[in-house]
Amino acid sequence: MCSMTSLHSWLSPLIRGGTFNQVWSLFTCKPRGLIYLTGTRRCTIVKDPSSSTVEFNSRNKKYRSLERSFKRRLRVIYQRFSVGPDNTMIQGRNHVYFMEGDGIYRMDTRQGDPEPEKVLCLDSVGKGDWSLQRLRLSPSEHALAATVKAPHREEARCVLVKLGDREPTLDPPQPLLTIDKVFSVEWATDDILFYSSQQKLQCHHVFRLDLTATGTRSALLYQEQQPDVFVEVSLSRDRRLVLVNCSSKRSSEVWLIDSAKPLMEPTLVQARLPELLYHVEHSHGQLYILANTGPGQEYQVLRAPLSSPSIKHWVPVCSPGPGTAVKDMEVLQDHCVLATRDPLGLLALQVVPLSQPATTSTLQLPPWACAIETKRAGLTDSGWLEFLLSSPVHPPVLYRYSPRENRLLLQEDTEEHRTPQEYQTTRLEAPSQDGTMVPLTLFHIPMLEELRGAPLLVHVYGAYGMDLNMDFSPDKRLLLEDGWALAYCHVRGGGERGLGWHRQGRMEGKSRGVEDLAACIHRLYDLGVSRPSLTALTARSAGAILVGALCNLHPHLIRAVTLQAPFLDVLGTMQEPSLPLTLEERGEWGDPMSDPCQRDTIASYCPCHNITPQHYPSMLLTAYIEDNRVPVAGVHKYEERLQEAIHTHLNGHPVSESEPTPSVILDLQPGADHFGPGDFELSLTESARQLAFLHTELGLNQQKTKNRRN
Repeated sequence: MCSMTSLHSWLSPLIRGGTFNQVWSLFTCKPRGLIYLTGTRRCTIVKDPSSSTVEFNSRNKKYRSLERSFKRRLRVIYQRFSVGPDNTMIQGRNHVYFMEGDGIYRMDTRQGDPEPEKVLCLDSVGKGDWSLQRLRLSPSEHALAATVKAPHREEARCVLVKLGDREPTLDPPQPLLTIDKVFSVEWATDDILFYSSQQKLQCHHVFRLDLTATGTRSALLYQEQQPDVFVEVSLSRDRRLVLVNCSSKRSSEVWLIDSAKPLMEPTLVQARLPELLYHVEHSHGQLYILANTGPGQEYQVLRAPLSSPSIKHWVPVCSPGPGTAVKDMEVLQDHCVLATRDPLGLLALQVVPLSQPATTSTLQLPPWACAIETKRAGLTDSGWLEFLLSSPVHPPVLYRYSPRENRLLLQEDTEEHRTPQEYQTTRLEAPSQDGTMVPLTLFHIPMLEELRGAPLLVHVYGAYGMDLNMDFSPDKRLLLEDGWALAYCHVRGGGERGLGWHRQGRMEGKSRGVEDLAACIHRLYDLGVSRPSLTALTARSAGAILVGALCNLHPHLIRAVTLQAPFLDVLGTMQEPSLPLTLEERGEWGDPMSDPCQRDTIASYCPCHNITPQHYPSMLLTAYIEDNRVPVAGVHKYEERLQEAIHTHLNGHPVSESEPTPSVILDLQPGADHFGPGDFELSLTESARQLAFLHTELGLNQQKTKNRRN
């Protein structure tokens, strides 16, 4: 399937980005499975990691009591939303498979009241604390392939398990075979498996694994020569084709393998061309291609015969309207379904009958929905599209849609998970410095005109063409119930308004994202939402670039900042080609080594290189020792320069109520990688610490917090 996951999963190991509410996934014990929208970075080991932890603990006394209080409250709200729809279930021919914390289970759908049967125990994978990533069934349900990861490792291990009818008590589950350093895996037949291998943050090889009665044999199928290209394998929704997707940030190339003839050489769809991005699906002997060949180099759907797949045979099928961004494509039998986002961020399904594409219809999704996640089809395609809708304050709800019947069904929505009607989602626009209107989503309970005294938490990302993460977060729900307003700024550099939105905010346009962020904050103040002394800004990874740049340019706009795994030294990192991802990311930031103009552009906004003695907001910088994506040394450099600049400023300017002494804290966490702690308790502590920091620095009185519901 060419879903949102497919469009971006290849990209994630090439970027630095934010986690999808890792602590939420840990608590519900439902791994994100196919979701790899989280970003990417690298690591430089610091001299004495323990020293910063000691420094944080010694300076943390004023937050400690609040931290304990917030941890108790967070535990309650996580428990409250611990049960929800499971989007990781996979329907086999005779069983339904699902992932739990200790392994993979299945239930026989032929039985009236089936008992769960464990088919893979994580303890049998090997020593370590393993977590499940992906689950793949062979076509006849004879075998299962699962990828698992150990903490702080980029590479996964693939585990093969023999299925079929067996007596669990007499035949306990044991792995048939394990393969290390695997990124993606797909079955062509019950005996042939394709997988891409991963070395650190690069995937350049695809192998074919033959399972025979006499043993196994692995053969190299594809080897990528370009260092900035990432290779993965996927499967068309109808399971007819195994796809080898070779993608960089500026080009795509797809090879096809007929599942019925897996020993044949792959067929090239279209050789990579500069700035051509495309993704492939299949139905009834036709390829359906989502490519950026539409007006303004945006995505459109095209069709080509399977026998003649090159670009000269591509025929347009459907082009979304102006300002509509394609977020997802699914081909279900005789319909193509596009998940789209309009200029204000509202989600919809565009339904294209493949026999009559001119009769395309649009189904508007609920206005509260901000994130959509499609479910992978099972071994038998029912013709229904299943997907989850959520928002930062609305827990996931499962929907089913039949394009043939044009029916949308609400599959699961319990009373406990239903969001109260007074929770408001307001879509706004802010005029940026060059006149561009920037979308802005605001969550609040009081009416807009009643938010002047409300604390405000502003979120931003704006990189790699990725949408700002708007999945459900119990932390954000807690803040909303405490009377906070939550703002999400969809600035240029992200993907909320399509590929052009990203192009405008990368390379020499990166400063536009900073201008957009400032415009969003000013727009909120103009509407009477909060004020600078009650406003905080938060971001992860590459989103920290815009936050750091804003603090250098407009420090009085906000009072406090929290950054996680922050990428702050763009110039220093991009000048070090030995670091992972430096070569791959030059398409996003530029190449300061070979182009003086690009070096000057990066230097003009790089947070670490524009710190100056002035008043700064308070900052909590959370970095992770084993982060392979963001250099910890860069975070240290930023913190030291910031402390020095603040000290210099305070020597010449007395502290006042309007300019209180800012707190700058580096919380350096051992034993965690780019996505934060892998342990629920540690993640809960980290979240509580951030809330305690924000609460204290904004001068809020917890006992008098408005609209508290817990």
